[in-house]
This record gives sequence, C-alpha cells and structure tokens, in this order.
Amino acid sequence: MRSVSKDQILHGPIVRVLFLLGWPIMVSSLLGTAYTLADTFWLGRLDDARNAVAALQISWPIIFFLISFAFGFGSAGIALVSQYTGADNIEEAEKSAGQVISISMLIGTAIALIGFLISPFIVGSLGLEHDVSLLSTEYMRLIFLGLPFMFGSFTFGFIMRAYGDTITPMLVDGFAVTLNIILDPLLIFGIGPFPEMGIAGAALATVLTQSCATLIALYLLFAGRVGLKLAPHHLKLERAKVRKILHIGLPASVGQSATGFGFFILMYVIAMLPNDTIALAAYGIGDRVVNLIFIAINGLSAGISTVLGQSLGAQDTRRAEESVRKGTTVMFAILVTCAVLVYIFRGTIVSFFISDAEVIAEGKAFLSYFLIGIPFFGLFSGINAAFRGSGHNVPSMIIESSRLWVLRIPLAYIFGITLGYGAAGIWIGMALSNVIGSAFAVAYFKTGIWKERVID
Repeated sequence: MRSVSKDQILHGPIVRVLFLLGWPIMVSSLLGTAYTLADTFWLGRLDDARNAVAALQISWPIIFFLISFAFGFGSAGIALVSQYTGADNIEEAEKSAGQVISISMLIGTAIALIGFLISPFIVGSLGLEHDVSLLSTEYMRLIFLGLPFMFGSFTFGFIMRAYGDTITPMLVDGFAVTLNIILDPLLIFGIGPFPEMGIAGAALATVLTQSCATLIALYLLFAGRVGLKLAPHHLKLERAKVRKILHIGLPASVGQSATGFGFFILMYVIAMLPNDTIALAAYGIGDRVVNLIFIAINGLSAGISTVLGQSLGAQDTRRAEESVRKGTTVMFAILVTCAVLVYIFRGTIVSFFISDAEVIAEGKAFLSYFLIGIPFFGLFSGINAAFRGSGHNVPSMIIESSRLWVLRIPLAYIFGITLGYGAAGIWIGMALSNVIGSAFAVAYFKTGIWKERVID
C-alpha cells in the first residue's frame, strides 16, 4: 500500500510529496510516543509515582544506548532499498531488505543478552536513590528479555518507508499501540485476572505488543502483501551484501550508540543534582512533551530520506537537494509554532501527567528553557535525514555525536554543575546544543558529500 507512487516521489511537488510520505509516519510517531505517554500516565498514578516516573526516564537512555547499535543498520536499509527502488531494481531491493533483517535481529539478540546481564551494574553506577534504582533495573531487564521478539517490527518500518509505503507500518504500529494502551493499566494495577506488577507491567505490555507487531510485519513481507516480497533465501547472509550493509550501517550504528551513551551520561549529570529525583521526573515528562512536538518532524525527515534516496537512485541530484532545502524550511516553521503553543500551556500539560507540585514546577522550568532550541532541531533533523537517505552515515555520525558530546553534555555540566545554576543550567545547556549543532550540520551539508550514490 504505497502512500506515494514512484513517479510522484521523483517528479511531484516536493512539499506535497513530503507531507504525503510523512503523514503516516507522523501518525506512527504519535503512536510510538503513545507507548511512553501511556506508561508515564499510568505510572504517575501509583503511590510512588515520583520514583516510578524517574525510573522510567532513567531506563530508556540506557536501553537506547544498548539497542541503537542494531538500529543503526536500519539506515543501510533506507539507503539501499530506496536507491534500488529508484533505479528500478526491485530484486536487489528485496534482497537488501532480507539481509538487513537478518543482521539486525542477530545483533539484537546478542545485545539483549548483554543488556539483561549488565543493567544492574549500569543503574548502580548512577548513585540514584535505592527505590529508583530497583525500579529501573526491574523495568530494563524485562525489556531486554523481549528485545529479540521486538526487532522485526522496527526493521520493517525502515524498509517499507524506504520503498515508499509509509501507511502499512502506521497500521501495524496502530494495532500495537492500541493493544499496549489496553494492557498497561491491567498489568500495572492488576485489574481483573491480571497480576499487579507496577513498573514491570508497563515493560511486559511493551514487549508483548511489539512482539505481536513483529509477527504481523514478517507475515506481510513474506506473503508479498506490501509490494516487496521476501523469500527465505533473502535472509541467508551473503558476503558482498553484508560487507555493503556494514559499510553503510556501521557508522550509523556507532553514531546511534554514541548518542545513546551520551543521553545516559546526561542522566548521570542530572543525577548529580541535589534534587535529582525531582529533576529526572520533570525531565521525563518534559521530554515526552517535546517528543510530541517532533512528530511532524519525524515524518518529514523520513520523507526527505525517501525522496533524496530515490532521486539519487534516478541520478537527479537537483531534486535531491531541493527536497532538503524545502523540507528543512517547513520543519523550522512548524517547530516555531509548536514551541510557542507548548510554552503558553506548559503548566497545564505537565500537571496532566503528575500531581506532584515540585515535579510540576521543575517540568515547567525545563520546557521554558528547552523550547528555545527546539526550532533549530528542524534544521539538524532534515540534514541528518539527507545523509541517511544518501547512505553517507559518517557525516551523520559526526554531527550527531558532536551535538551531544561536544556541545550538550559539556554545556549542561558547565552551566548546571560548574557554574552552580542547577537544573536550570542543565536545561539551558541542552537548548544551546540544538542551536549550535544545527549551524554545524548546515555547514557540513554544504560540502556536498551526500551527492554520491552508494549502489552500483
């Protein structure tokens, strides 16, 4: 069910095509955010809500750090499938898709085992309050146990969006999120025949629903219901394909892992504050609100990757560049509007998730500072999407890592800890990293590295 035809992608009005490609991804992003929003909402109603929400916020940067290495190979799928599709070579697109699935799931299984074993040691190194530490470990270990069963749906999304079908992944995500929203309160509070599991119930709901999504995704691919039709022999690893996927995907994996580890270190910086549990809970809620703002950006960024990748496959560099220029302009304008609206209603938004007065006050402060840098993330995100669509992931790795390691973490530490501004200083440092990082990304894009195709 292609949301946009190949002819539209290569010749249609760019902004319209980006929105046609992007709206199902926006819906998918909204559905993905609904996972964490539902977890935050229900955990915020537990007796120890402050600890539970803080534990949830601690857990995901660590989980993301460990699983992002496997996720990075999804970018190889974006580049190869989109460029082979643009070059009218569907057989190679299908073969590339099968190879990416095999590699991602093999690496994902290994990472799941590592994550399960080392989670308690990573959480223990943060020096958190005892209750927060226990809840974080409990949540993460369940997520890691289910990780091998979750990877298929993630990779399916990368592959289908590169092909030009953004609607089918949206429908699969919609089913999974609906099921998760139903299971969350049942497993967290022990309603009906279900046991009362607290934060572990939120983790189990995520694992079960994502596993169902994986089974559906694999069925659709192998039954040929989505344009591409995979066969068992496509999953058998071939040396030449693996080498190409590693060449494209490894820099993205390193960049994703560095980003994930950077967010873990950022949690460590926040944990150095005297009011660390309050700050972590406030950041957890504020971060989910910011992710809602990024929904349109996620969709348009994916649209840029698809249009640019297929345009390069068809050897139309002019259209590829135009998609980035127009896409980033639209994203910047959208983020300015969203930032203003969230700032106006920030108090009401934060209090929807939790009733703790101190957490609400800190959440409002976080949004007040961090929203300043939000529009610049549109520029950063669009350019990063261009590098992913072209298959040139070393520049993407550099600009992602620089924004976090050279800018965000040092600035947050300097303003928050060294200069003694506390949580406000950390939020200011985070906002500045988006502003400066976007300028660096624009300069890197102008080098033109992204114009070279990665397919033969």
